[in-house]
Parts: sequence; C-alpha cells; structure tokens
Amino acid sequence: MLLIVGRIGKPHGIRGEVTVEVRTDEPEVRFAPGVVLRTTPGVTPPSGRSDRVPPTEPGAAPPPPGPGEPYRIPAELTVESVRWHQGRLLVAFEGVLDRSVAEALRGTLLVVDSADVAPPEDPEEFHDHQLIGLAVVTPAGERLGEVARIDHAPASDLLVLRRPEGRTALIPFVKAIVPEVDLAGGRVVVDPPGGLLDL
Repeated sequence: MLLIVGRIGKPHGIRGEVTVEVRTDEPEVRFAPGVVLRTTPGVTPPSGRSDRVPPTEPGAAPPPPGPGEPYRIPAELTVESVRWHQGRLLVAFEGVLDRSVAEALRGTLLVVDSADVAPPEDPEEFHDHQLIGLAVVTPAGERLGEVARIDHAPASDLLVLRRPEGRTALIPFVKAIVPEVDLAGGRVVVDPPGGLLDL
C-alpha cells in the first residue's frame, strides 16, 4: 500500500527548490537528504503532460527533456537538501535545477510503501494506514461502519467513519471515545456520546 507523505507545491526561488505540503508525522525522517521518494501524479502539470519516466539508478538525476519536450515527472525523486522557512518545508531534489522544472512538479504526490514504514514503538500510537478500512463497532458489538480516513485536526485526530448508509461521521480519536483498537481483529471499538454520529 502506498502512503502519501507529501505534496509538492509551488517553486521557491529560481534554483529548483519547492514547497512541500507535509502529510507525515515524521518529516525529518521522510525528507532527510538521500531519501528516495516515489511519485504519483496529483494534478496535471501546467505543460498538460502527466507522463512519468522510469526510476533511474540511485543518485542519478532524472533525464532532461529533449529539445521542445516538456519535463516528464520521474517515478522517483531523491531529496538533496531540506530546510524549514516561515513554517513551510522547502525541499531540493536531485536533478531539479531551475524554477521551470520545479513548476512542472507542482501537485505531484510523494509516496512511500507501507511495508517500509516501521510500526510505532508506543502501542497506543498508530499509523493512518493501520486504521483505514477497520470495522468500527460499539462496545456491545454493533457495527457502525468503517474507518475511511484520519483527519489530523489541531485539537485531536479524528476518525472519519463511513456509515453503512453512505454518510460520514467524525469521531475524536481519544481514549474516552475510542477505548480499543484491535488491529489483529480488524476493528476499532467506539463508545460515542449521544448524538455524536448524527452531527
């Protein structure tokens, strides 16, 4: 399963740096220099082309476009340098040397394979991909739906519950409301206060 760890935003400066919208709790690990990230198109780049080129040898720069060809997004990008600037993550990738190439990457999603992500050391912590798709049940065993995704809100994380009738509900991911996560059993036990699922 591929996990999105970031989305490339607009270029920063003229030397190929890009802003990255971080979608991981470990940006210092996922965007460390030398890390190779797979790519998947998020939006069609301004050139109108969303082609990707195959992975190159580790450390090799993506091939430059030929005369008159638009830049093609490589299947992998290697982090060259990273820094924070005014609360935003700025990343330089190997082979991305100017603003026009950086612009062509805008909207590209950066992903890693879930098999390469170690489980959290704390048994009370979970990665998003471990929870998505789990059945959501009450303490009495009544099925409420399944976890569609996790929203990371400032106050607390929220389980987005997909109800059987197609609606969604937001459940604060706190011990008082979510007393048990049973990964082996494929379920999350939720004890919602009255009216929570009707919001």
